Parts: sequence; C-alpha cells; structure tokens
Amino acid sequence: MSDRTVSVTRTIDAPQQAIFDVLADFRMHPVIDGSGTVSGGLSGPDRLRKGARFGMRMRIGLPYAIRNTVVEFEEGRLIAWRHFHGHRWRYQLRSVEGGTEVTETFDWSGALFPRGIELMGYPRKHPEGMARTLERLEQVVTSDQAT
Repeated sequence: MSDRTVSVTRTIDAPQQAIFDVLADFRMHPVIDGSGTVSGGLSGPDRLRKGARFGMRMRIGLPYAIRNTVVEFEEGRLIAWRHFHGHRWRYQLRSVEGGTEVTETFDWSGALFPRGIELMGYPRKHPEGMARTLERLEQVVTSDQAT
C-alpha cells in the first residue's frame, strides 16, 4: 500500500465467509453503502470473482453509471474492484477473537489523476462513509444470522 490510501477497520461478530458473501454480491452494495452514492446494481454475475465486471448506478449530485472490474480476489479473505479511473475499493477480512476484522480501503495510488482525487477532498471525506458502510455491513450480516 502507498500513502495514497485511507482505511477503516471494524470487528464484526459474524463469520468471515458470511461477510465475504455479502461483499461478493454486487446487488448488496447499495444496501451496505454508507456514502449515499451507490443507488443500485445494473449488471454483473451472481457472484463476483477475479476479472468479473459489474455495473452500478451511482449518484454524486447527478446520477451516472460506472463499470467496475474485480482486480483482487481471495475467496473469503480479499476482494477489490476498480473502474476506468484506476482507483480501487478493497475489503480485507481476517478472523479475530470476537468475530471478523473487516478493513475497507480506498486506494487511489493507481488513479489516472490522483491529485484530482485529493483536490476534490475524497481522502478526507471517504472515511466517514466507509465507517457507515462497515456499520451497515454488520447490520446486514447479523440480521441474516438471526433469521
């Protein structure tokens, strides 16, 4: 990792695979999104894997669509995707006492214009939304366990 990353970590009292299964289903991304920018899934496989492409409806001021490609994948442990601008969203999971430690990372080290991302303030803004995403992820996986 470079200095062009921001991460948020949360321990979730749920099995690692159950958490990963939610992350590997692009249709669940609007459900767990804490940023308020992911509005729906457009297309993609039933389960993400390395090389899989999926489209999402987004909204930052105005609505738009984005196509992502899964670029890192280790079943049950790691998933990351990027879009044509080159920045990545990465989730790393590991079993710890009390559940699963989940780390979400926004990595703009490979972005086409990393300075633009910095000028727009995303490195400063994203951690709050990422923390909310991990809270929502926890709500989804713990409520699924109860049923």
